[in-house]
Amino acid sequence: MVQQIFFTYLAVAGITSAVLVVGLRNPVHCGLALLSLLFHIAGFFILLNAEFIAAVQIIIYAGAILVLYLFVLMLLNLKTEERFLHRRYAFWLFFALLAAVQVFWLLLHSPFAGKPGDVTPQKVMQFGDAYAIGMVLFNDYFLPFEIVGVFLLGAIIGAIVLAKDRPPATGNGEASR
Repeated sequence: MVQQIFFTYLAVAGITSAVLVVGLRNPVHCGLALLSLLFHIAGFFILLNAEFIAAVQIIIYAGAILVLYLFVLMLLNLKTEERFLHRRYAFWLFFALLAAVQVFWLLLHSPFAGKPGDVTPQKVMQFGDAYAIGMVLFNDYFLPFEIVGVFLLGAIIGAIVLAKDRPPATGNGEASR
């Protein structure tokens, strides 16, 4: 009963925060609504007994990524209107709710709903969620994990190469030194 109350609170507050992220015009207010949304998503992870993922959610997304977003928004110096919500959002909200109902109905009637995995809740409670994640990640998904690491390394190298200062081109086709 208590978990249902917390789930209902997290769902309503999370959906409200998500709508405010899209609907607010002030970038700082959007960032604060996004912070609220990220904390409520971490609450869902806590309800699922995934404390490690909740901590990662708060540290990485609410801590690092959101600060990066706000830093970029402050550098852009956007001129904003002070309207709270636009009139056209009511139209799109109707279709968003319709899509959410359809997705919810499809999830309830999915053949994959409730499909059991190899790691049972008893194993997670016995060893802890970080241990269970590590066992599955490094036993079953080791190769995809390493491939993603190589792709991320390539993306970092590509970003460094693209961000490197290049000398401006001169009129005769040669780069100035």
